[in-house]
Amino acid sequence: MNDSHLSRAFALLLSFTLLGVSGCASDSSDGYRSGALYSTKYRSVAIPIFKNSSQDRAIPFQLADALVKEVESTTPFKITGEGRADTVLRGTISRVDLQMLSQSVATGLTEEMAIKVTVDYEWIDMRTGKPIISRSGMQSSAIFVASLPNNQPIDLGRFAVAQQLARDIVASLQGDW
Repeated sequence: MNDSHLSRAFALLLSFTLLGVSGCASDSSDGYRSGALYSTKYRSVAIPIFKNSSQDRAIPFQLADALVKEVESTTPFKITGEGRADTVLRGTISRVDLQMLSQSVATGLTEEMAIKVTVDYEWIDMRTGKPIISRSGMQSSAIFVASLPNNQPIDLGRFAVAQQLARDIVASLQGDW
């Protein structure tokens, strides 16, 4: 095989490889994507504490903290105040439910519990005032062991569910731009 044939074969192989890779990345619903994960149109986001319709007073603060940390660590957006932000992420915690998952046969006391939090939120473009994303009824849950010997406080469950909600909410900010 001479150099001319080898060059053509290499060019053909390279073309098919590039075509295959771009074909995989063209439909983000398949899990592959080329380009930016987050819109390059926006540079900053404000995250005020979510309104709270539940009886749990700790969750809004833990969720706000988790959202700020998740945005800072996984997106190109900068956290800033509402007056300077391109976008704002507003929401309401609509429900916080505790559910017994298991109980001790010997004592009848709760062993494992789940805390489930339901939120509604909007990511709003501050220039237009229109929602970029609007979601209702997003839920996340976490399990904690309430009984001895572990005796984990409910705060551990709150922390875990706030972290999971933050990951889910920030992941939803990705889109087909």
